[in-house]
Amino acid sequence: MMALGLFFLATTAGRRTIATTTSTCISSSHKVIRPTTAFLSSSSLSHHRKDTSKQHMSSSSSSSKQAPKKKKKSRGKDLRREFIGMAKAVDRGQFAITYNPGGKDGISFEAKSGLPARNKPFVVLGIESSCDDTGAAVVRSDGVILGESLASQHDIHEEWGGVVPGLAKTAHEEKIDLVIEEALQNANLTMSEVDAIGVTVGPGLEICLRVGCERAKDLALRYKKPFVGVHHLEAHILMARLPFGNLERVEVQPATEEVHEAVHAMSFPFLALLVSGGHCQLMKCLGIGRYSIIGGTIDDSLGEAFDKTARLLGLPVGGGGGPAVEALAKEGDPKSIQLPIPLQRRKDCDFSYAGLKTAVRMAADKLRLERGLESIDDLCRQDKANIAASFQNVAIRHIEQRLNRAMDMIENEQEEEGGEKIQSLAVVGGVAANLELRSRLEKVCDDRSTSWNMFVPPPRLCTDQGSMSAWAAIERIMVGSSDQADGQEVYARFPFSA
Repeated sequence: MMALGLFFLATTAGRRTIATTTSTCISSSHKVIRPTTAFLSSSSLSHHRKDTSKQHMSSSSSSSKQAPKKKKKSRGKDLRREFIGMAKAVDRGQFAITYNPGGKDGISFEAKSGLPARNKPFVVLGIESSCDDTGAAVVRSDGVILGESLASQHDIHEEWGGVVPGLAKTAHEEKIDLVIEEALQNANLTMSEVDAIGVTVGPGLEICLRVGCERAKDLALRYKKPFVGVHHLEAHILMARLPFGNLERVEVQPATEEVHEAVHAMSFPFLALLVSGGHCQLMKCLGIGRYSIIGGTIDDSLGEAFDKTARLLGLPVGGGGGPAVEALAKEGDPKSIQLPIPLQRRKDCDFSYAGLKTAVRMAADKLRLERGLESIDDLCRQDKANIAASFQNVAIRHIEQRLNRAMDMIENEQEEEGGEKIQSLAVVGGVAANLELRSRLEKVCDDRSTSWNMFVPPPRLCTDQGSMSAWAAIERIMVGSSDQADGQEVYARFPFSA
């Protein structure tokens, strides 16, 4: 930060005038600028102004004789211009920190804080506080959820129409210990009997992430447990591999001398569609920490579009705008209002929901005018239901188009290049709980010339909760990866490494 070398505060004639100058104190780590105060008379101030004026004129004169300097280009502005119209949260070299637990080759994992014995099932405590719910769960490495607890903040944020970070942080601080204790009690275990700890460290709301991370670090160091800093989006993706319920088929990874037999709902590689409140991405999932993004949102995510539509229609959003719009849409006609499908001229796999959001607002306002009403909120329930149904129909149609294109691309690549075949789709993230979305994407998979297998976690495991952090930590540990608890940071932005 540049310091102002000299600042004058002039007073009326006859009074002393205060001139504040700055002195610089250099410490071993950084520069500290401290103000010093001198007292000048009015005549002294006038003389000082003349001197500084002469110095300025002299400096200007000498500099005018020199060749004009070229303006330095702002690298930040150049990067922003370069990425306009491109998917957000995708690593193209612009991020200082990215997620890459396997190193340059993607498979050189390190056990920085050690590992539990992996030749038999082990137990992990998972903690989640990335946004507005405080979650903890105890999960065994064979996929069994032994105990869990979740403290919702829906009532806190309801009146504000969205998540208020400061309130969310305070609520996390109030509930974190209780939630962890309850998860352990439900699992009939003590902290000493837990084998490792996993906690979400990003991406998310930084002040909220820090609450869970600091608590997890404290427990890991106090009880000397292996520690895993969990990537929030990877945790959502890996929930599709959790062998939940009575699955018709599972993928079995045989035991070795080091690790016990592992059972998964699906195996790598696969295509994942991540749809949540903050993200909308299509990616090839090649292994733990190895993700290749082939499409992402250039503006709003699907979850944001649902939330904004819910607020526009005056629906309760404490439990999330998505469930409120989905419920109301069941009462409406999805073809009653004509809305544009986004990005029809772009033949890629990216998403955009900002334009659709605007189109929904304009359609709602048009109905308001036709009805002679003062506010969109005054529309009758049937009108609102038609708007909700039409929005949801087009929002999902956009997903269907992009997904079909991604599948075409993958199938063409496999025909040309060979390699491991991808024929499975994981639909993950909070919006994956939407039953209409599930139904229509399942049809997309079935209608392919060679049908794809679709995997979606149960609705309660699509949203943020402790089990996702615990299971993601288990997946990391099974490949020999852990992190140092001491010094672990949290990251509001934490893209997968390219």
